[in-house]
Amino acid sequence: MFQKVITTDDLDSINIAIVQAFRELRIPRIEHVPYCDEAFLEIKKAQFDGEPFDLLISDLCFKNKHGNGKTQSGEALFHAVKKLQPQLKILVFSIEDQHQRIKNLVESEKINGYVLKGRNSIPELKNAIEHIYANDTVYLNPAIADLIAEKPLLEIENCDIELLKSLSKGLSPIEIGQLFKNTEIALCGSNSIEKRIQKLLLFFRANNSTHLIAITKDLGLI
Repeated sequence: MFQKVITTDDLDSINIAIVQAFRELRIPRIEHVPYCDEAFLEIKKAQFDGEPFDLLISDLCFKNKHGNGKTQSGEALFHAVKKLQPQLKILVFSIEDQHQRIKNLVESEKINGYVLKGRNSIPELKNAIEHIYANDTVYLNPAIADLIAEKPLLEIENCDIELLKSLSKGLSPIEIGQLFKNTEIALCGSNSIEKRIQKLLLFFRANNSTHLIAITKDLGLI
């Protein structure tokens, strides 16, 4: 079993539950920090001291930002620690259930597991830890596995990226249509653009255009 684990989550109630799971798994060395920047520094220090961590368990989003560092989200932390310590196992424990975000984490950041937070998530967390320790395959609890196995409602194309970038600049569908007329982008009519925006809202489960831009920025699409 893992001998040295670090967790990062800014909710104390979640941390207490995680610690209980560790005790039941008899993991001897556990360290918790509330912020991503602190987690990265601790992982770096442990690596320098020759006593690296075996497993990182982290949320994706943090309500309270801390410091001015670059590692203030789960994705940024994973990217940074994989460069520092490629062999470090990473388990995401989060309430986030965005299809594309999870898929990107598995494919791009090479996480080792993903567990959704919920009422009965601690037994699932224990299963994930045991699986990651014993196997090289990614652990996804059933709800997540079903989610990312679903056929996407649409494929994200270059025109979608340009559309999202234009929305992030505050342009209206009509203004975007005028902008696209001078390019090779096929979506030039405002009605077509509005329809595409609606499909993107549905695909990313966004409440409105502002929420859509926030989600796609978090995913690194724009």
